[in-house]
Amino acid sequence: MSGAVTIGLSAVVAAIRDGEAVVLVVRPQTGEGLRETDSTGLPSGPFDPDHDRTFELALRDFVTQQTGFELGYVEQLYTFGDKGRDAPLADLGGVAPGAGRIISVGYLALAPGALPLPDRTASEGAQWTPWTHFFPWEDWRDGRPDVIDDVIAPACIEWARAHDPADSEQRLTRARALFALDGARWNEERVLERYELLYETGLAAEAARDRTRTQGLQPKGGLKIDARLGQPMSSDHRRILATGLGRLRGKMKYRPVAFELMPPKFTLSALQRTVEAISGVALHKQNFRRVIERTELVEGLGVLDSDTGGRPAELFRFRRELLATRQATGLTLPMLRES
Repeated sequence: MSGAVTIGLSAVVAAIRDGEAVVLVVRPQTGEGLRETDSTGLPSGPFDPDHDRTFELALRDFVTQQTGFELGYVEQLYTFGDKGRDAPLADLGGVAPGAGRIISVGYLALAPGALPLPDRTASEGAQWTPWTHFFPWEDWRDGRPDVIDDVIAPACIEWARAHDPADSEQRLTRARALFALDGARWNEERVLERYELLYETGLAAEAARDRTRTQGLQPKGGLKIDARLGQPMSSDHRRILATGLGRLRGKMKYRPVAFELMPPKFTLSALQRTVEAISGVALHKQNFRRVIERTELVEGLGVLDSDTGGRPAELFRFRRELLATRQATGLTLPMLRES
């Protein structure tokens, strides 16, 4: 039935592991096991209106079945439905070939600890992977990434100048603003816009795959991957992941969402590393601590953590009870060190 629409559900599950921001990804499996040639993707599956009571409950079931991990906090991100960028129906499982168009609903989930996944068949192809594997140009913690000036900027300039002058200048302005070219300031929230620009220029490996698919052809030899431009993902999942990372970065500024990724007791250094891992930028230590003090969202426990590898540091807790009595406070950007 060519006019039918299938609703797919996909989850961006974010956590902190060993000081790095990681996401939960899976590789498709067949009856014989993992399909090594396939790209990794987000936990996902089709919504069954006859069986599933809500989108969120169905999503939670998919994640548990595919990874062995149970979700905590979940919020809806966006609905994706661009023709040619949706998943092949066979990738979602339980959907008959030729069933029609896929509309994908993305979700963001936060896990307070990226625990080892259970040792079970359902989670064989699941793993926690740093988001930097998919978006290396987004990591400015050690300075401006070389890939921007070595690969991305020249390609964007060439792409822009291949059009008529009026359109060319507009495209150049867009590239400068998104990738901080010619002295422009880096805006860490614009993750999705940057990925979309790389898709338009053809730098994102998924672009060639999708053009082949819309022409009714089968990709030959797999995706051509340039490691400097990140690991591609199945379907439109890198686009959904970019949306999730951008949402999380933006939300940190007006909601205390970073604490949702922390254990019950933590040091301020561990909290700073978490904020840096999510935002992708380095923070000034003293300014960061002043901001934390002004929020009044943490409380010292009078206990020292001797496992820091250096001088023992005091442990703190998140004063969650304050959220019931006052407007929530985020961690504002003036604390960020200029890159």
